[in-house]
Amino acid sequence: QFQLAVPVAVVFAAGSVPGDLPEPLPFRDVQEMEISVNLRTSITSRYEMVYRRTTAEEEAALDAATAREADAALRPLQDASLGSLTMYVVPETSSLLPQGISVYVGKHRSALVRAGGGLAALRTRLRQLTQVMSFTASSIAAALSDRVPDSQLSPDARRHLKSSLGYEITFSLLNPDPKSHAVDWDIEDAVNRYVQPVLDKLSLVANFSVDSQILYYAVLGVTPRFDKESSSFLLSAHSLPHVINPVEARLGSSAASLYPVLNFLLYVPERSHSPLYIQDKDGAPVSTNAFHSPRWGGIMVYNVEAPASPQASLPLHVDVDMVRVMEVFLAQLRLLFGLSREELPSDFLLESPGNEGLADWELDRLLWTHAVENIATVSTTLTSLAQLLDKIGNIVIKDDVASEVYRAVASAQSAVAELAAGHLHSAFQASKEAVTSSERAFFDPSLLHLLYFPDDQKFAIYIPLFLPMAVPILLSLAKIVREARQRKKEATKMD
Repeated sequence: QFQLAVPVAVVFAAGSVPGDLPEPLPFRDVQEMEISVNLRTSITSRYEMVYRRTTAEEEAALDAATAREADAALRPLQDASLGSLTMYVVPETSSLLPQGISVYVGKHRSALVRAGGGLAALRTRLRQLTQVMSFTASSIAAALSDRVPDSQLSPDARRHLKSSLGYEITFSLLNPDPKSHAVDWDIEDAVNRYVQPVLDKLSLVANFSVDSQILYYAVLGVTPRFDKESSSFLLSAHSLPHVINPVEARLGSSAASLYPVLNFLLYVPERSHSPLYIQDKDGAPVSTNAFHSPRWGGIMVYNVEAPASPQASLPLHVDVDMVRVMEVFLAQLRLLFGLSREELPSDFLLESPGNEGLADWELDRLLWTHAVENIATVSTTLTSLAQLLDKIGNIVIKDDVASEVYRAVASAQSAVAELAAGHLHSAFQASKEAVTSSERAFFDPSLLHLLYFPDDQKFAIYIPLFLPMAVPILLSLAKIVREARQRKKEATKMD
């Protein structure tokens, strides 16, 4: 039972203050919403709204020519703490927002909202906007997917990666026909230019390691169908799941990994199966010629143009267009982390995050869900540990294991308290510490249940060993007792 508090500042520019405000500015207002998870878990979201007027600096920033320039100018003037939001209400006649656009969401932690329709209409729009920029009932349900009935989950809920302290990203180039194609890809430069800025932004969420490999003679394991009309080969949607297992056996990256592995595969089809295209469920070609697998990664098919003359010498030299490839892989990375843009009203305009790959508020959205998921994970881990200890009465719990359990409980309670106070950064850090401590306690080698045996197993093990020795000992004891009684009787008769 915990609360998620979101601090929201609603700032009215000159000429945008509604006439039906309940009290003069500035004032505070709290809006609560119950998120039902299951019978034992309920989450209350609290939007702590502070209504005020713009300062002189903010008013000057709002005089910019475009919404993008205003967003950049407003960034130093607003609360930069994680999880906090600032909504600037501009006059209905403002030229900052394009025609037909009522809400502009920047790439930091602020948005521009066009005034109009009174306070009730503004509150409805603000509620919708705060859920877009923080969390929704569906995103919290996805974070608690292990506790939520399947009927309440959205179809994409199980697509996202589970929260982890680290992730390993592997880029693999699959060249099944090296005799025909000499493929060259500058993966190091592409990772530094396109992937690293995204990982730098995500470094607050987890640790990342990136590696790459080239695999020769690695085939998909599914024979594509030849289409006479297009003179090409096709992979249908229903055959795509069968592609992954044969390929994964060659990757070898997840065998020795402590953390979840994200696989991004670039497949250059062999010459006998070129060109190769992927079809969706409706039979239409997929524009990116790629597909992704939930919680695993993605595969992109990269077709090579046929040589102009049949007598061209083999192997053909192929330079991979890394910009096109990385666009697809970064889009798949966003999907795996649950950063896909939800369906929004037509009057909402979202600014592109640029080279960083995700906006500041999208990072906050990820932290909200991961903090909730971490707390749920700690609860499940400690409950499982307690049940194990209840089953084995003679188990020995060392002091260091006990201290990890106490630390996990204290960190989880601290995370819950920080979430209720609206301190997202400290709440997430506390939830990570709680996960670390609970995992250390649960996987401590001294708590292996195989080291301890129930009483019935002890009897089953030791009786076959001691019974053969016990029989002659017991018979000898019985004989000694009988002889002692016999001597006692003879002594009595003599007396």
